[in-house]
Amino acid sequence: MNLPVDADRLRADIEANAAFGRVETDDPAAHARTNRTGTETNGAARDRLVERLRDAGLDVAVDAVGNILGTWTPASADPDAAPVVSGSHLDSVPEGGIFDGPLGVYAALEAVRAMRDAGFEPARPVGVVSFTEEEGGTFGNGLLGSAVATGETALDEALALTNDDGETLGEALDRIGYRGSEETLDPSSWDAFYELHVEQDTKLEEAGAAAGVVTTITGITHCEATIDGEANHAGATAMGDRTDALAAASEFVLDVEAAANEVVETASPSAVGTVGSLSVEPNATNVVPGRVAAGVDIRDVESESMEAIVDAARDSLARLERERGVETEFGRPFDVAPTPMSDRLREATHEAAVAADRKAIDLHSGAAHDAMRVAHVTDASLLFAPSRDGISHNPREWTDWDDCAAATEVLAGAMARVAVDE
Repeated sequence: MNLPVDADRLRADIEANAAFGRVETDDPAAHARTNRTGTETNGAARDRLVERLRDAGLDVAVDAVGNILGTWTPASADPDAAPVVSGSHLDSVPEGGIFDGPLGVYAALEAVRAMRDAGFEPARPVGVVSFTEEEGGTFGNGLLGSAVATGETALDEALALTNDDGETLGEALDRIGYRGSEETLDPSSWDAFYELHVEQDTKLEEAGAAAGVVTTITGITHCEATIDGEANHAGATAMGDRTDALAAASEFVLDVEAAANEVVETASPSAVGTVGSLSVEPNATNVVPGRVAAGVDIRDVESESMEAIVDAARDSLARLERERGVETEFGRPFDVAPTPMSDRLREATHEAAVAADRKAIDLHSGAAHDAMRVAHVTDASLLFAPSRDGISHNPREWTDWDDCAAATEVLAGAMARVAVDE
């Protein structure tokens, strides 16, 4: 059940999509785009996808939060059977790369076209999905379309989210013509969901593998720490009389790093902990800092490891209160547990890789993807294609065209295996 894909057709789709929101750079190796949800650029990219889905013979529906689903139901398929669906997203971070998201959408479409061109007869419908606002930053924190579809976020709550201009998501989708039916997609009615994505790391490059079969998608915790000292004159305040919030925060940053390193050494090599943002007040060179707000990102495929780093962060703040006289607060506004992928779908992917004579390896995902939302309601699988030097969310993000085609061939074979499984 090896299904050859048309590499030139796939490349043409990804390059055409890259033109929507293209950003010119001085680096000849860079391919940048900014395609934020609800913009005219985003609407144009959606229009092209819908056109390509219809050209391939798929029926297209747009749901209430702008998720796009194309469905291929050939004569061989029971129209009432649970479909096999694959896809990803079209939106990007500002000045992001051209593969993150669109590869998964257009690879799913190419997989359907490969089945059709080969005369393959699935027993179930096969779908291609593009989820709204996966990246976040424009409306909400990310994975929004899949969160609404799986019932983890209420539709009204999602549509009420605002961008920097105060426009709601509902208004933006209306403006670009992609606030669809009153209903939302129901992934719980799908038999299986596959997502192909660029790896955003170097494991596949190092292994010389065409595809990565994800075992678990990392859990993510975002914490917020606030350290209050006392702002005072930098020249007139003696060193022994200071309650410097930034000096205390510097110890907190190092404590989080040390805790993550200890967990890596003793419990889980995949754990990471990052203090990625600091807001300093009053942020003046001649003033002892009086207040610092720190943003912490903690991830791992093991919940216990994440909790150990969170506990260490709390302990650090308690120590700073005792030793430095600061006051602290700690919050945890975002928490997503690690998500294992379906063994059934992973097995089908490995079988497809063997049939296509492509090397596939198991690995985990250190980034969040829509597949982790869908996995809460049905079998889901995440598949990786190699990323050159592991660079992503960057104009220098690159996956060779041959690698795109090879991973898509594995995806097509896996979907086909599941689509004939009664």
